[in-house]
Amino acid sequence: MPGIMIAGTSSGVGKTTCTLGIMKALGKRKIEITPFKVGPDYIDPGFHHFVSKKPSYNLDQWMLEDRTIEVLYQKHKNAGDFSLVEGVMGLFDGVGTSKDMGSSAAMAKLLKLPVILVIDGGKKSTSAAAEVLGFKLYDPKVNIAGVIVNKVSGQGHYELIKTVIERDVKVPCVGYLKKDEGLHLKSRHLGLVPAKEVENLNCQLEILSKRIEETVELDKIIAIGNSHIPPDPKDHREFINHQIDILKKQAQGLRIGLFYDPAFSFYYQDNLEILQEIGITLEWISPMKDQKLKENLSGLYIGGGFPEVFGEDLGKNREFMISLKEELEKGLPTFAECGGLMYLTEGIEDLQGKLFPMTGFFPAKTVMTEKLQRFGYVDVSMEGKMTLKAHEFHRSKLIERIETPKVYQVQKKREGKILKSYECGLKKKNTLGGYPHFHFYDHWEFLQGWVEEMRRYHDQC
Repeated sequence: MPGIMIAGTSSGVGKTTCTLGIMKALGKRKIEITPFKVGPDYIDPGFHHFVSKKPSYNLDQWMLEDRTIEVLYQKHKNAGDFSLVEGVMGLFDGVGTSKDMGSSAAMAKLLKLPVILVIDGGKKSTSAAAEVLGFKLYDPKVNIAGVIVNKVSGQGHYELIKTVIERDVKVPCVGYLKKDEGLHLKSRHLGLVPAKEVENLNCQLEILSKRIEETVELDKIIAIGNSHIPPDPKDHREFINHQIDILKKQAQGLRIGLFYDPAFSFYYQDNLEILQEIGITLEWISPMKDQKLKENLSGLYIGGGFPEVFGEDLGKNREFMISLKEELEKGLPTFAECGGLMYLTEGIEDLQGKLFPMTGFFPAKTVMTEKLQRFGYVDVSMEGKMTLKAHEFHRSKLIERIETPKVYQVQKKREGKILKSYECGLKKKNTLGGYPHFHFYDHWEFLQGWVEEMRRYHDQC
């Protein structure tokens, strides 16, 4: 199955613009794209989905074993004609100072993906070749198979850069974009504004894809993609299938309510699909629009998102919150991540001090902050019973009205050294809420415990 990775020399160099433009342009050729994103980001996959009309999958070396990533990549790539993987940060930027943990380069080597490197051609000429040469030599095992030069002044500027890179570095250039021809996407406190909130996105993408068709050699990119031969992790696939079979015995007939609307959309696609694969029915819920919680649910999954942005709309829907709180008090098994945790507190206070009332299940309020409170990969021990790999990213903190024991013991490490240790995570009745985001694969004990809890609740009702 053909495939490539679009990576950049740094964040902000234009890899998302190039990824979406190429995705759109290939789609016009009736090439069905299967999109992927390196790392834990939720927003870029939303843009991938918008363009390709197919779900985008996160490939994360911190939260998943390499062999699990190989299995999931093999599983998903066959859903389309061409795999397009968007990198994260700069090509070699990973966890701490390691280029072989969490970086785009490490993922490209693992999955044997040829890399199209996006560089910033603005205000430079021959120096662009030195930059590409440095990336090529830093790790020769990474297959840098092509270069896209972004932010050039025009074709003449591009031809100058192309000549020196191809002559001195022996890496082909496959096209360019002129300065100010990329997507103009707004940002907010946790990154880009999600695709569903971007006005005129279709129009922007149409213009971008036309530029790509004019100045990027798509046939060369396709040819580079055709050289891709991914690994085949047969043995570990059998192990995962065995874990899924175990879960199926407990999960049949269960129904999980999934919060999904503009306020709650941060989910790893693999998390949703494994729940369905083991036999659970997902019921889509909008706490902004639904009048009350759906009946006869076995559990709830409340993911992350931007409840603080939609605080007014959420706060007005009191009838829904009352019905939700009643079910939580009865013991409805619920897992809430980050934004989900915030929604279950008594209210969200914005930077101006305005308080939007929330569900009130946990005796605490959420306070938005100017600075990031937590950011990055962490190890999470759950009451000493299991340790999970997770990711945190939030600009808020909880102010508890009643101090309660914490269920998460968290460590943030770098190069094997513990930088920070702290506790978080709240548990009440059968509801677990915390800021860390988890990937269900490779955390079988956690998933098994949640399914068993839902099974008991379901059978009692």
